[in-house]
Amino acid sequence: MGKDNSLADRFVAYRAHLSAVAYRMLGSLSEADDAVQEAWLRLSRVDTAEIDNLGGWLTTTVGRVCLDMLRSRKSRSQEAYLPDPIVTTDAATQPEHQAVLADSVGLALQIVLDSLNPAERVSFVLHDMFGVPFDQIGPIIGKSAAAAKMMASRARRRVQNQAPRADRDLPRQRRVVEAFLAAARGGEFDALLAILDPDVVLRADAGARFPGMRVLHGAATVAGQLDAFQRAANTFASQHVLVNGAPGLLNTAKDRTVSLIAFTIVDDKIAAIDLLSDPARLRYAALDA
Repeated sequence: MGKDNSLADRFVAYRAHLSAVAYRMLGSLSEADDAVQEAWLRLSRVDTAEIDNLGGWLTTTVGRVCLDMLRSRKSRSQEAYLPDPIVTTDAATQPEHQAVLADSVGLALQIVLDSLNPAERVSFVLHDMFGVPFDQIGPIIGKSAAAAKMMASRARRRVQNQAPRADRDLPRQRRVVEAFLAAARGGEFDALLAILDPDVVLRADAGARFPGMRVLHGAATVAGQLDAFQRAANTFASQHVLVNGAPGLLNTAKDRTVSLIAFTIVDDKIAAIDLLSDPARLRYAALDA
C-alpha cells in the first residue's frame, strides 16, 4: 500500500503538466482528462524501477495516447468545432488551470493546431511548447528524429502564418472589448467597423443544433452581423471574463449562460471573434473565481 501511495503522489506531482500537454494536443478538456487517466493506468501496470525519468516517461506516454486519440478523431471525419474554452473571471486562475493557461494558448492558436495532422501536432506541441527533444518525439510518432523535426517545422510555419499574435496588455484589450459592446448596444456600424481588423474572422459554434462551425471573414462581413450583435448585447447581461487568458464576454439570461465570446486583439483591432453557444458545452464551462 505504501508503494502504491508513493507512486500516486509522484504521479499527482506531474498531473498539471500532463493536463497542459494533453489539452494543447487535443483542445478538449474531457479528452485531456481521459488521456491523463490512461497514462496513470499504464504507469500502474509497469515496473517503475525501470523508469529513469518519470516525468519524461509520463509526457511520452500522454503523447502516444493523444496521438491515438487524434488519429481516431480524424478517421471519424468529425465536423470542426471550437476547442473547449477555459473561462476565468480574473487573471489569478485556480491551480489546476494555471499550467494549461501558461503561455496564453488562446482559442485562435488551438484552432490552428486543430488544422494540423496528428503527427505534426504532436511534434510541434511536444517540442515547441514543452521542449521535448526530437529523438524522443520520433518513436512516439513512429518516425525518425529528422522526420519529427521536419513535421514540427512545417507546423511552426503554419502557426506563425495563421495564428495572430495577440496583444499582451489586458486593460488595453478590455478597452477594445468595451468599444465592441458599446457599438453593438448602440447599433453603430461605423464604430464597430473601426475596431475590426480588415482580415477579422468570426467563428460561431452552436453545437449539435447546427453541426460544425460557421466562419465569416472580413471586417465588412463581420460588421454586417451588427443586428445579431445588437440583439444579444441588449438582451443578455454581459460579464467580462478571460477565455484561455484572453478577453472575453460571458452572456447570461436569468442566471443561465447563453453564449461565450472570446476576442483576439492585435494592435487595438479585433482580429478574431470566437462565439460558443452550444448549450451542452456551456453547461459545464465552470468559472474560476
